Amino acid sequence: MNAIGKTVHEILTNLPSDRVEPFNKLHDVIIKNLPKGFEAAISYGGLGYVVPHTLYPAGYHCKPIEPLPFAGIASQKNSINFYHMGIYSDPKLLNWFVSEYPKHSKQKLDMGKSCVRFKKLDEIPYTLIGELMKKMSVKDWIDFYETTLKK
Repeated sequence: MNAIGKTVHEILTNLPSDRVEPFNKLHDVIIKNLPKGFEAAISYGGLGYVVPHTLYPAGYHCKPIEPLPFAGIASQKNSINFYHMGIYSDPKLLNWFVSEYPKHSKQKLDMGKSCVRFKKLDEIPYTLIGELMKKMSVKDWIDFYETTLKK
């Protein structure tokens, strides 16, 4: 049930009617707080926030034609999902996020390794997501990726 589209605009407009407002609001918060250098793009067929090839020509080691992924959002069957490689790869950032989450949402945190699932769309912690997006620069992410994750 991921959004349908081949461009960022198509993904943002081809959503189920109950998802349009929260999904677009989440995208707007991410864009507003996205550090310089990252950009919104199609990443693995969905809406991603990436390090473009112009800044990191090597791309993602698993699929070099793709830009280096950093974050993303997707409309799934039962939730809007938010993905953030910083909370996946940096335990300090993960701990900060987990400890801050209850201050921003009444819902129990529903989380995988890099994925946060929002099942109650009126409980998306937009302010927290905005704060999280500011916590890692493009340089920080590339350095972390190259020293820790790239195999």
